[in-house]
Amino acid sequence: MIYKYRDAAILILCKAPIAGQVKTRLIPELNVQQAVDVHIELTRRILALLSDSLLCPIQLWCSPDSSHPFFSDCVDAYQLSLHQQQGDDLGQRMHHAISTALEHASKVLLVGCDCPSLTVADFEFAIRALQTPQDIVLAPAEDGGYVMIGMTQPYPELFSNMTWGHSAVLETTRQRLGQAGLTINETRQQWDVDIIDDLQRFHQQ
Repeated sequence: MIYKYRDAAILILCKAPIAGQVKTRLIPELNVQQAVDVHIELTRRILALLSDSLLCPIQLWCSPDSSHPFFSDCVDAYQLSLHQQQGDDLGQRMHHAISTALEHASKVLLVGCDCPSLTVADFEFAIRALQTPQDIVLAPAEDGGYVMIGMTQPYPELFSNMTWGHSAVLETTRQRLGQAGLTINETRQQWDVDIIDDLQRFHQQ
């Protein structure tokens, strides 16, 4: 496979599509199976986008493990490798994936599977922004979080003792980056699919 950025890797965090465990904030407007279907649709969208782009290798980081048939289907359909998430909370799982991937890649981007606003241009901007060990790239989200983070070496202080899923995650991360003397590069603002209004926005694209 010929990639444009062979030294980079994009890591996608993804839960197994199990009813009642994914996209639960879309319930009760959707039933549990419809929420699963949305999760699968969004995951396949970003995998297809990145697989077709040939920007760099793709790693799908699976939770709770990689044994679900959906993950096997993804390997068959797209250019990617499967990996198992490890850690007790989101921050630990993010740090583990990043630090593990950086053993073989010099630049990594970590992203969720539910952000339909990200484009190939956004990913390429993020890869190109990582020029020095001090560079960090973020894709800020409208809800006050971020949907992607990239770096060239691990920075565990960005992920430890963090309360996730609230409107101050992005600002707290910026503050930690500033305190560490790191350079912040940001993509354009993004949005992800959390609630039913987001889903309607996605379907109107």
